[in-house]
Amino acid sequence: MAEEPTTPVEEPTKPYLEILEQEIKGGLRELERPAAGLLTSGLSAGMDLGFSVLLMAVMLTLLDGELPRSIEQILLANMYSVGFIFVILGRSELFTEHTTLAVLPVLDGKASLASLGRLWGLVYSSNLVGAAAFSALAAVIAPALGIAESTAFVDIGRRMTEHEWWVIGASAVLAGWLMGLLSWLVAAGRDTISQIFIVWLVAASIGLANLHHSIAGTVEVLSGLFSGPEIGPLDFARFLLWTTIGNALGGVFFVALIKYAHVRQAKRER
Repeated sequence: MAEEPTTPVEEPTKPYLEILEQEIKGGLRELERPAAGLLTSGLSAGMDLGFSVLLMAVMLTLLDGELPRSIEQILLANMYSVGFIFVILGRSELFTEHTTLAVLPVLDGKASLASLGRLWGLVYSSNLVGAAAFSALAAVIAPALGIAESTAFVDIGRRMTEHEWWVIGASAVLAGWLMGLLSWLVAAGRDTISQIFIVWLVAASIGLANLHHSIAGTVEVLSGLFSGPEIGPLDFARFLLWTTIGNALGGVFFVALIKYAHVRQAKRER
C-alpha cells in the first residue's frame, strides 16, 4: 500500500514572536489614529493619572507621620499605582508607553520617523495639559474638602525636584525602562486580572523607588507648585526636561531596541 503524503508540520509560533507582532500592530494603529482622537485620549490619560497623586496626598494626610517611614512608603507606592491602572486598562494614550510601542513599527520598516514624531508630540503635549489641569484642581479641591493638606502636595513634589539633574535623568531612564516593560508584559497578559496585576507591580515599583515619570511627576510637581512657594517654575522646568529625556531613552533603548533585536535574531535562527 502506498504511503499517504505527509503534510509538513509548522513550528509553533514562539510566544515572544507573538508579543512582538501584537506590539507592532498596536503601534501601527496608534500611529494611524486621527489627531483629534490622540489629543482627547492623551488629555484623558494626563488627568486620570492625577488620581495617583491625589490619593498619595490623602494617604500622607491620614498617616500624619504616625507610621514608620518604610510602611508609609509602601502605602504611598500602592496609591501611586491606581492612576496607572486607570490609564493602561482604560487604553488611554500615555507618552511613556509609546516610547516603546510606537518605536517598534519604525524599527520594522512599517512606519516613518515623521509619524512617530507626530504621535509623540500629540500624546506628550495632551498628557501635560491634562496633568496640569488635574494638578490645579487637586491643589484647590483637596484642602477645601479636608481630605489632603497643601503640605502633603508640597512634600510629594519636593521628592521629585530635590535631586541633582543627573540623578533625575538616570532615575527617569529606569522609570522609562519599567514602563517599556509594562507595555510588553501587558501585551503578554491573557486576561484582565493578570494585566491589572502587571500594571500594579510595575507602577508600584516606580512609586516605591521614587523614580521619575514625566507625566505622573508633572502632577506631583505642579500640585506642589500650586500648593506652596517651596517649588518654583524653574524647578518644574528642570524636572520636566530631564525626566522626558530619561523616560524616552529608557523605553526606546532598554526595551524597544533590545527586545526587537532579540526577537528578530531568534526568528532568523529558527
